[in-house]
Amino acid sequence: MNAEQTAVTVIGLGSMGSALAAALLDRGHPTTVWNRSAHKAQTLVERGARRAATCEEAIAASPLTIVCVLDYEALHTILDPVAGTLAGKVLVNLTSGSPEQAHEADAWARSHSADYLDGAIMTTPPGVGSSEMMFLYSGSSAAFEAHRPTLATLGDPLHLGVDPGLASLYDVALLGLMWSTMTGWLHGTALVGAEKTEATTFTPIAVRWLTAVAGFLTAYASQVDAGRYPGDDATVDVQITAIDHLIHAAAARGLDNALPELLKSTMERAKAAGRGSDSYASVIEVLKSPVGGE
Repeated sequence: MNAEQTAVTVIGLGSMGSALAAALLDRGHPTTVWNRSAHKAQTLVERGARRAATCEEAIAASPLTIVCVLDYEALHTILDPVAGTLAGKVLVNLTSGSPEQAHEADAWARSHSADYLDGAIMTTPPGVGSSEMMFLYSGSSAAFEAHRPTLATLGDPLHLGVDPGLASLYDVALLGLMWSTMTGWLHGTALVGAEKTEATTFTPIAVRWLTAVAGFLTAYASQVDAGRYPGDDATVDVQITAIDHLIHAAAARGLDNALPELLKSTMERAKAAGRGSDSYASVIEVLKSPVGGE
């Protein structure tokens, strides 16, 4: 399959859907677009997209249909009435949702004789089209391999497995990592900012530190998989002592300490479970259970 000649349909032309269609057009794909509010297609039409009069016409125009809408309710409102058109097609769903919704959508697509890929876009609209940005997919391996070159025009395509819920699961797990990291950086920025250090001065050092943290994650991953946590680098007990210093410094400067207090309480749960001499990775064992459920 020649990626330069593969026709693609994009349904849903919000900021993300429009970015997807624009990236496909930039790589020379014949691109058909459709949106419930037809005027949103105008800019793309001026760039060479074909505007379909109906959703059914849009799906019929291409072997591959990419859908990116607000939620799964919108997805089914749009696609249920034209489900018969999907027979023999590949449906790539880049609508955010839960793993359970992805499983339901996969079963729905297969019931209408369509191949299904669920996906997660790990960037904001300006990053679409960059090979440095990850697009996560799960579901039909055959559909992924057949359309990998086309999907690569949107970003680096990673197929996580045939379980259609994996992309959504990775998506929320990675967003949790992002929010935790960014909030930790903001707390640290506020802390040094209390001493008149600008964010632009602190951040290069913070980014360099994150490179070291990435090394910790790689080392701890094998411990997590093995379920054994040798405390030969820094134990939970040591980390509790260290975070007390952070809490004290932040309190002395009038900062909100909700985040470090939460982290300390989680470490203390691990200590109470007998893991004070284990590595920090052992905290995962208390995270697997709700508070009070160990």
